Amino acid sequence: MRVPGLADGPAGAPLTLAFAHGAGAPMDSPFMNRIAEGVAAAGWRVARFEFPYMAARRATGAKRPPDRAAALLETWRSVIADLGADTLVIGGKSLGGRMASLVADEAGVRGLVCLGYPFHPPGRPEKLRTAHLETLATPALILQGERDPFGRADEVPGYGLPDAITVEWLPDGDHSFKPRKASGHTEAGNLALAIERICGFLETLAG
Repeated sequence: MRVPGLADGPAGAPLTLAFAHGAGAPMDSPFMNRIAEGVAAAGWRVARFEFPYMAARRATGAKRPPDRAAALLETWRSVIADLGADTLVIGGKSLGGRMASLVADEAGVRGLVCLGYPFHPPGRPEKLRTAHLETLATPALILQGERDPFGRADEVPGYGLPDAITVEWLPDGDHSFKPRKASGHTEAGNLALAIERICGFLETLAG
């Protein structure tokens, strides 16, 4: 990859998942590591990378806000060009997944996986980020915590998403799928469920 990154899983896997980080944590955060390693252990290739602002933060230690959308999208296009769209599924955590959803159709990738899609800013349900999703043709899987402040289980079903998008819910999960102790569910259990759902989606795409 011309965009520096990490690779997990067999190089000869039938599909590669290009997996982008969210706004505030790098490509090797505990969440990113757990998902990437779990999917790779099931026999899929996972390629991680960082957007320019996060790569700069890694190099300098200075925090900075995400790049403008144009730079984020251009990074995605470079990653797709490097890896090849024919056997590629793209996606990521929150911001990374949202940016992937904006280029999925134009790039002709095999599928899209979004973990914690930011349907709207927290507390601002009227500020929807769904217009492009309404015409999405790329097969997509969105995994969402039931309590996610960026789009809860009682909100998303009313958004009129197309048949190409499957939304599955992580029990009592927040934006990173972490449930409350009183729910009886665990973060480890929700992450394992997310990995299972991603792998099932990849199996369907691979035919």
